[in-house]
Amino acid sequence: MPLSAGLQHRLKANNFYNPTPVQEAVIPHALEGKDILATAQTGTGKTLAFLLPVIERLQKSTAARTVEVLVLLPTRELALQVEEQYDALRGKKLAKAAVVIGGVPEKRQIQAIRSGAQVVIATPGRLEDLLSRKLVDLRRVCMLVLDEADRMLDMGFLPALRRIAAVLPKDRQTLCFSATLEASVAGLVSDYTRNPVRIALGSTLKPAESVELHAFEVSPTEKFGLLTQLLRDEQGRTLIFARTKRGTERLAKNLIRDGFLAAMIHGDRSQSQRISALNGFEEGRFKVLVATDVASRGIHVQDIAHVINYDLPAIPEDFIHRVGRTGRAGARGRASTLVSSAEMLELKNIEKALKLRLERKRMDRERLAVKGAARVNTLASRTLAAMPGEVFA
Repeated sequence: MPLSAGLQHRLKANNFYNPTPVQEAVIPHALEGKDILATAQTGTGKTLAFLLPVIERLQKSTAARTVEVLVLLPTRELALQVEEQYDALRGKKLAKAAVVIGGVPEKRQIQAIRSGAQVVIATPGRLEDLLSRKLVDLRRVCMLVLDEADRMLDMGFLPALRRIAAVLPKDRQTLCFSATLEASVAGLVSDYTRNPVRIALGSTLKPAESVELHAFEVSPTEKFGLLTQLLRDEQGRTLIFARTKRGTERLAKNLIRDGFLAAMIHGDRSQSQRISALNGFEEGRFKVLVATDVASRGIHVQDIAHVINYDLPAIPEDFIHRVGRTGRAGARGRASTLVSSAEMLELKNIEKALKLRLERKRMDRERLAVKGAARVNTLASRTLAAMPGEVFA
């Protein structure tokens, strides 16, 4: 690809050799300064598709100590992972990026901007706050990246996006990436891009073909037992989705009690707790991560073997983003969905909306019964040990 020798060398050092289809399609147009509207399935390498043109542009820049590139994303986790990738590839000439996100003290973020960061990687809420207090100057931004644009709109960031875009130069280059192209995204694109090159790769409303999709129908009382059975059968990392924060907490604590190395992520966890859980999952200290949909697009961990939908997602599109955490970059993956009979209609509606069908699987009830009996005996033993003075008939 038409990239500088230095950047080629850093790509090789980070084990990037062949571009993915979205990178191959986006990068030449982006290097020519064209606006881009790209839709592609999750896990296809969109981050490098915009970071490589960003780095090439900054390497040729003569400006100093000013923000030239703004990358907007929906979640803190995604922002931190983009920063990590940028840091690995920027080289010695370019300054570190300033990461502007909520949930952490702002002092270091402001210092990073004032120290001459050319790139700001931000979530809209915190950036808008700094902008309103005149703590960041975006008037010289020449390149705007909107990553996961549909998710930002789903999360209610449109007013913040509009106020941020209002202070940016009109002649900037804009790269917009979205997993889906709904009417709201199309409206955003028409307002903030100029004759964008349209790039669409594969169906954005279907999981990657490398992911096996299974559904297990169970009673509500059997759900947790089946979950532990699936986890014991899995050698690799497993990401579990629950619908609510409270459900995530309860599920993670129950798994830890049953001896699993598990962590959790949801919207009420502090940023340090979320980073610790994600890093532990990525490094292998936790085999299991339980999360709400805050993680369905915010987690980019390689080699997640299994995604389990303990609860169905609230909207069909989130099913795609959940299962897209496995089977990334061509690897094989597995996604299991646990549903009660009362939820079967909801599952069928998801299948109809996404034009897919999950393979129905039977759980091993005999194995489940044995495990359940063993667990009851274990709990009884713990209770007896904890209450030695009591007599049980």
